[in-house]
Amino acid sequence: MALKRARRGQIPPFIAMDVLRAANERAAAGDDVLHLEVGQPSTPAPSRVLAAAGDALKREALGYTDALGLPALREAIAAHYRERHGVALEAERVVVTTGSSGAFLLGFLAAFEPGDRIAMVSPAYPAYRNILTALDLVPVELPVGPAERYQMTLDLLARDAGTLAGVIVASPANPTGTMLAADALAAIAGYCRNMGVRLVSDEIYHGIVYGMPAATALASTGEAIVVNSFSKYFSMTGWRLGWMVVPKDLLRTVECLAQNLYISPPALSQHAAIAAFASLDELDANVARYKENRDLLQAELPKAGLAQFAPADGAFYLYADVSHLTKDSRDFCQRMLREIGVACTPGMDFDPLRGHRTLRLSFAGTRETIAEAARRLKAWRPPRDAPRDA
Repeated sequence: MALKRARRGQIPPFIAMDVLRAANERAAAGDDVLHLEVGQPSTPAPSRVLAAAGDALKREALGYTDALGLPALREAIAAHYRERHGVALEAERVVVTTGSSGAFLLGFLAAFEPGDRIAMVSPAYPAYRNILTALDLVPVELPVGPAERYQMTLDLLARDAGTLAGVIVASPANPTGTMLAADALAAIAGYCRNMGVRLVSDEIYHGIVYGMPAATALASTGEAIVVNSFSKYFSMTGWRLGWMVVPKDLLRTVECLAQNLYISPPALSQHAAIAAFASLDELDANVARYKENRDLLQAELPKAGLAQFAPADGAFYLYADVSHLTKDSRDFCQRMLREIGVACTPGMDFDPLRGHRTLRLSFAGTRETIAEAARRLKAWRPPRDAPRDA
């Protein structure tokens, strides 16, 4: 007799990680592979962070910390909001988490009941949809495109008025890099407050912007769940450390969940991360390189037949339309990896209905990697599929 398998665990893969595995396998076999598939900086953690980690290894016991995180780190995060956004934030509302992924899990469990409907745009970060589904929550995916600048709008929310328990926004967004202006984010926060809807604001790409500054939902509301991370701007992906700012009414719930699910975030990472906020000069130099990489791709990829992108206001991605080249972006990316050694993520990861005609390229790598990827793409002449109807 077959043993039972939980339905909740039957969620789609994170395709970007599947692509990374395939790319790593090719690299291990001796192929020259350029990684544009995953969203992680090619730079190590800042030098002050590395030094702080070394000191902690020598001086700290590195046992369990408080479930909500080291008090000194929570204070440093609160101070960051005061200095960068002019937002007065009590450190007690800051929860340090095991990556932003841990924050989303804790936030969704604390705020929503099984069956609740949570709105999000599509394309979007696939883990929103997949975590919600695993928790028996219902993702309500609202298709967006150039007309909405790939972002949530009040008109979209009004179509489901009265049926939503939550709304997820992301600015800058993955995979598009688009941003919500401060007044647009404030309007969404006001709508959520008036409708009794919990706002979840994904702000993990804050700091990586190329024009207008990124606004935080904390400037508009004290009722939102705000998620951030040390992985992107702070260049600490493998340290598995993030944070969330939670309303006071959810704080004890989140603490109890954290105690039982994680005990505490990694102690070494927490001690080291305190130094990250003294490293902004080094981190901003990374952002300048990302901008150079973005500008290079936007100039060179049209010569490879890739000319339509979402407006990359921030983050480190180009979300490109390949509908004129293929009806199957997954196969297209597989051919790209196999034939020219460039790894990219097919759009189905981010938009299950329309992603067959898009792909995402990460430009977080070195200048040399991005330039070589552009050169290979310009020289590549893949066979074209018949475009699929919209």
